[in-house]
Amino acid sequence: MRVLVTGGAGFIGSHVVDALVACGHETIVLDNLDPQVHGPGATAPRLLLHHESTAAISFRRGDVCDPGSVREALRGVQAVVHLAAAVGVGQSMYEPVYYIRNNDLATGVLLQEILSRRRDVRRLVVASSMSLYGEGSYRCTSCPGGEPRPRSETQLAAKRFEVECSSCGAEMEPAPTPETKTPDLCSIYAATKKHQEDLFLTFGRAYRIPTFALRFFNTFGQRQSLANAYTGVAAIFLSRLLSGKPPLVFEDGRQSRDFVDVRDVAQAVLLAIDSEAEGAHALNIGTGERITISGVAATLARELGVDITPQLLGRVRVGDIRHCYADPSLAERILGFKACYRLATGVGSLVKWCRGERTADRVEDSLRELSREDLVR
Repeated sequence: MRVLVTGGAGFIGSHVVDALVACGHETIVLDNLDPQVHGPGATAPRLLLHHESTAAISFRRGDVCDPGSVREALRGVQAVVHLAAAVGVGQSMYEPVYYIRNNDLATGVLLQEILSRRRDVRRLVVASSMSLYGEGSYRCTSCPGGEPRPRSETQLAAKRFEVECSSCGAEMEPAPTPETKTPDLCSIYAATKKHQEDLFLTFGRAYRIPTFALRFFNTFGQRQSLANAYTGVAAIFLSRLLSGKPPLVFEDGRQSRDFVDVRDVAQAVLLAIDSEAEGAHALNIGTGERITISGVAATLARELGVDITPQLLGRVRVGDIRHCYADPSLAERILGFKACYRLATGVGSLVKWCRGERTADRVEDSLRELSREDLVR
């Protein structure tokens, strides 16, 4: 098929393009080369330079909010993978217009342009996010049926970071999070990702186009920017460690996430493009494995061969949650997706790659910015 990938010059997008080209799909990339992601003055998609010699990929620099750019990129397209988005929980809270424009408005423009070509488009895929869940699922081992109580400012000020049961007050045990969990939007970023997902799924159902909203969990891997303080935690920690500085960790470091290798994420997108499933589906793309944030820092330091322990801040960032990891069983049933990598097996290639990359540690600048905006307490 001829596939349009918005945001295809970025971290996840470039891996998706690799997977599509390897399977014989002709690929159109539309990307604005945002300086925060690609660096100031970027004029070419650096992460796609290894495709220079192939005619299977065409790069177009343009903004998804621009109807003309989108219209031109959609010519002859049979499938659309919408990855272009502003990413960052903390930043979204003090730059809401930027996030709403680049995530929600851009999605509306894209769907408006797809509308006139809907008879040609056979598949739609949109990048959603685990952030829309807010806290993940929990179970109380003291009282069956107990519900999690939102973490209050009083609780967090007392350094009681774990989610507690609303019935008995006991600390609750994290459980795999299924797609049926009710969303709990804790940031502007999460709200925009939920909106993007809803727009695509509603559009797909209305026009009978098979549509997949893939809820990516914490994605890590080669090509993740080491100079973007609002990117994934693995890259942020790497930029600190490579500079000889300790990773800065909120709370007590025992909060946990599901870390999924970007190669698995790209495979999930490819499976969605090639799937024969009908209807509109929201699917978790993760490993089902729970890893603490301190554990991530320790794994990266060990792989780098440095003896640097993280600095535990004991502070809370507004919009953060305690635990969330995937129940990936629905994606396996619908798409046949199953993660091949875990953090322990995927981090080696990430560290090997990053040694030759430019790093710029802007973590302390972003922390000061969040503090100025009263988003770290």
